[in-house]
Amino acid sequence: MAVHITPPEPTGSISSAPILVLPLSQYWPRRFTLLGLCFFSTFICYIDRVNMSVAIIPMATEFGWDQTTKGIVLSSFFYGYLATQVLGGWLADRYGGKVVLGFGVLWWSIFTLLTPPAAFVSLSVLFWARVGMGLGEGVAFPAIHNLLARWVPLQERARSGAFNASGIPLGTVAALFFTPVIVTNWGWPTVFYTFGALGFVWFVLWYFWASDSPETHPTISQAEVQVIRTNMPLPQKNETIPWGHLLSKAPVWAIIINHFCSNWGFYVILTWLPSYFTQVLHVELHKVGLYMVLPWLVMFCMSNAAGWIADRLLTAGFSLTFVRKLMQSVGFLGAATFLTLISGVTTIGWAILYMCCALGLGAFALAGFAVNHLDIGPRYAGILLGFSNTAGTIPGILGVTLTGMILDATGSWQLVFLISAGIYLFGLIVWLLFATGEKVFD
Repeated sequence: MAVHITPPEPTGSISSAPILVLPLSQYWPRRFTLLGLCFFSTFICYIDRVNMSVAIIPMATEFGWDQTTKGIVLSSFFYGYLATQVLGGWLADRYGGKVVLGFGVLWWSIFTLLTPPAAFVSLSVLFWARVGMGLGEGVAFPAIHNLLARWVPLQERARSGAFNASGIPLGTVAALFFTPVIVTNWGWPTVFYTFGALGFVWFVLWYFWASDSPETHPTISQAEVQVIRTNMPLPQKNETIPWGHLLSKAPVWAIIINHFCSNWGFYVILTWLPSYFTQVLHVELHKVGLYMVLPWLVMFCMSNAAGWIADRLLTAGFSLTFVRKLMQSVGFLGAATFLTLISGVTTIGWAILYMCCALGLGAFALAGFAVNHLDIGPRYAGILLGFSNTAGTIPGILGVTLTGMILDATGSWQLVFLISAGIYLFGLIVWLLFATGEKVFD
């Protein structure tokens, strides 16, 4: 039976809020279950997205695609992904994050299964199938942010957000590791059939174990609800959305711009790194996953470490604004530095080392801009994430396509990496000038 209690009044700053502690041996906190399911939806999201980065290598050979065509195929997903970001936040706010995320996972899983037959029909049909997949994945992160705003106490915010986001590198690792094996043994179409089925398994668990808020969960204890609400008042439901007001604040634009800058480098690495390893470093296709696993595993570990560090700094008395700017500085400076260094590398060992450093340090930004939506406006967290992830999707179209054009025109991977490094530095300047950890919207 659902638990209904009256949330306590807000207690002010994070450091002054009383913390209720319950022994974990007494029960398994339901917020951990929800967070775990969100993590696995992110994992599936990326395993379904990244498999194309490897599968496209034999597909290009079979269908006779050049680098520009490969760039168009790789970027097609992002057209759909761009279209449903803000819509996903609005739908989650209106109908609940559970139904929106569940529907999104089923939708993109269906289009993952449809990818091979679409490719055999024509390039244009494949393009629209990937757009359809992007439409489903576009609602995922806004819906997850909506759920985190209702489920996660303030003192657990950075590590919870970072844990969910660490599904990105882990899903990437799984895709990079298993896709070459599947392609080599059973052919590239099997990749999409295998990974597409995972979403249906996840949905069964999501249907029975998730809820929109602690108050509506059927098996949660009243003590856990009290823990959550004492440390984080339930965000009010939005009858109307002040769209203009939300977009009029400089901290919102700091998040939007930094999401764009972060994703430019991330998507270029995510979609083109397998090609870089095969073309520049001459790695055989079946070994690509083995060489690329380590950088993404480093990112997975550092994502979670960054979240814990950020939360510990908060409990130690550092201001939220200081912590968010520190995490962002480490992330963007680290990524820019090592992308600059990798631009001149021609050996596998140094390339892997520099990529580990770029992705590992870049993960600190997940405790910076990536959770800042929850700081400045928890009531509108899903919609704010929709705004920023819309901007963050543009590099998936522009950056990925432009990379293919640059490589066809100049063959310069160095130029590709230097552009990404420069964009990281621009984003950091904007962040240091305009970001804040203070609540901007009531």
